[in-house]
Amino acid sequence: MQQVPILDLIPQRPPFVMVGELIEYNETGFTSTFSIDADNIFVKNGRFTEEGMLENIAQTAAAGAGYGFFIEQKEIKLGYIGALKNARILKLPAVHTSIRTEVKVLTKVLNVDIVEGKIFDANHNLLASCEMKIFIGE
Repeated sequence: MQQVPILDLIPQRPPFVMVGELIEYNETGFTSTFSIDADNIFVKNGRFTEEGMLENIAQTAAAGAGYGFFIEQKEIKLGYIGALKNARILKLPAVHTSIRTEVKVLTKVLNVDIVEGKIFDANHNLLASCEMKIFIGE
């Protein structure tokens, strides 16, 4: 996999970037890493919040889709979360830790992707999971 700067793969810009690097890609799934800094807008009381975790899953999906557009030499398109289902937040990670996020594409129909996202800590403990319906702009 060719390394591409994350800002070339997603539409978000600082301070709203919640993914650090896309480390794995294939047509059915993507994996990212992210280091949680104390000044992150989604840090509260020394922990990465639920909203930040869900945004991290969404941005991992966006980075994976962006990488697909990159390798096809197409313009990166915007995506929109249309639905969130079965969200489970098991533990909020602390600042100065890294998380690993895995997104699996469950279904892809026209411009709609249904994905399952999971966030793990450095010890491979599951921190959060959810299913998202994402609409890809034309």
